[in-house]
Amino acid sequence: MPNTKPGPDGKQRCHWCVGVAEFLPYHDTEWGYPVDDDIRLFEKLSLEGFQAGLSWRTILAKRENFRRAFAGFDFRTVAHFGGRDVQRLLKDEGIVRHRGKIEAVINNARRALELVEREGSLAAWFWRHEPDPKSLGTPLTASASEVSAAISKSLKKQGWRFVGPTTVHSFMQAMGLINDHAEGCVVRAKVARARKAFRPPAQPARVPARAKKPLKATR
Repeated sequence: MPNTKPGPDGKQRCHWCVGVAEFLPYHDTEWGYPVDDDIRLFEKLSLEGFQAGLSWRTILAKRENFRRAFAGFDFRTVAHFGGRDVQRLLKDEGIVRHRGKIEAVINNARRALELVEREGSLAAWFWRHEPDPKSLGTPLTASASEVSAAISKSLKKQGWRFVGPTTVHSFMQAMGLINDHAEGCVVRAKVARARKAFRPPAQPARVPARAKKPLKATR
């Protein structure tokens, strides 16, 4: 399958976004552009987790419903969701009603709080793992990589769930940690310029780890 196809305007784009109307604005204005906002990063990783075994079209169509259901993916709020929230979400027809994935988002919100306390921000931690572009293969040819495997392993060690190497690779593509727009895609150069102008969050001084009990739900 060729990596690019002509879009409605005749310009070449990544093959996956052509032919699905709702994919075009996502591909052209969001996918691959660098993100340093912690809430947006948490949303992207959570939605990639929900996509596991499903199509991205399904997730994108439900994104506003997910945002409503999960408090805009503000992990500081989601971290305090409890059993009643799980039951509420399992009845919400606007989202993917998968108990394991729902509980994973709540769990991961708590782990996100812990990571922020240690590292200063989610953005600082994720951008620390930005790979050397020279080490990457041809865009759109891999579903995982050494970097996504390393991030996955580290997140799992910290207690995160639904963050396998493939999910993390998709997250890296979405948040701009790599520019995986196909060679010849009209958006690839725009993303490259955005990445060149982007300044990753400064790495804070490491905060000494403190022994404490994991955050639990308040209701």
